[in-house]
Amino acid sequence: MKKQIAVLALCAVLFALGFAAEAQQSKKVPRIGMVLSGSLGSDTSGNDAFKQGLQELGHVEGQNIVIEYRYAEGKLDRLPSLVAELARVKVDVIVVQGTEPALAAKQHTSTIPIIMAHVGDPVARGIIVSLARPGGNITGLTSASPDLSGKRLELLKETVPGLSRVGVFWSPASQGSTANFKEINAAARTLGMQVQSLELRSFNDVESAFKTAIGKRTNGLIVVEFAGISAYARRIVELATKSRLPTMFAQGVHVESGGLMYYGPNFPDLYRRAATYVDKILKGNKPGELPVEQPKKFDFIINLKAAKQIGLTIPPNVLARADKVIR
Repeated sequence: MKKQIAVLALCAVLFALGFAAEAQQSKKVPRIGMVLSGSLGSDTSGNDAFKQGLQELGHVEGQNIVIEYRYAEGKLDRLPSLVAELARVKVDVIVVQGTEPALAAKQHTSTIPIIMAHVGDPVARGIIVSLARPGGNITGLTSASPDLSGKRLELLKETVPGLSRVGVFWSPASQGSTANFKEINAAARTLGMQVQSLELRSFNDVESAFKTAIGKRTNGLIVVEFAGISAYARRIVELATKSRLPTMFAQGVHVESGGLMYYGPNFPDLYRRAATYVDKILKGNKPGELPVEQPKKFDFIINLKAAKQIGLTIPPNVLARADKVIR
């Protein structure tokens, strides 16, 4: 009898261990899809901040989560197929960077939760119903902030004595870029300045746009953010330096790589906060019930090396307000 009991006990233990191992193997590892408008070699600060935010919440890539990256390489027509790829591999949540990726994700799926790492104005673009209650399967963060365009123009005007005509690089293919261009026009009227439209439809437009800016006696430039701007930025930095035109950029990374100045949201902070939304979704929260948040941190970055190259002296009162100075 004792022998039978021992055998039964051993069988029970083995069964329990086998069941536990099977349960562990069958436990689903969350898959996070990321749709980025740039390329693999472009700015990685956002991705790094996102992964850091996830890690702080206990989600470590390669251990208990999988991240599927998809890059549009600046080609907006690729976005729908990239979202479709993520849907096919059955990701649990899709994180999007920018307005166009958000629209592509919204059009493709109404069931997979979508987190906006940053989007210009998601309400105006029809991506969500409201910031407080976005509804549907989308939530996250917006990079839009009241008077942001006006603040950029004011800072450029304070930096450049006698600034009267500002050239604006923007993309008519991007609705978010078009909206920002209109905001700059409104701010310029308030400040008594003129705006020179410098449209970018392809990379070949950059040099012709600079010729237009110089021909129209433009004495300052603003680069508006749009999907794929990274493909143009390096050439804009080169020509702005050559033309000795002070330029306000749409992303801090372009100032780090030689541009003059940047004012706007701290994008790594937005990505880090996007991780908290992913964590909430994985814990069962409904995206449509999570309020969309606005930027909390802003950066004003000045590159003194770039200023020296174009023969510009940054006024002390402007320099004192910079969050970061590149010397």
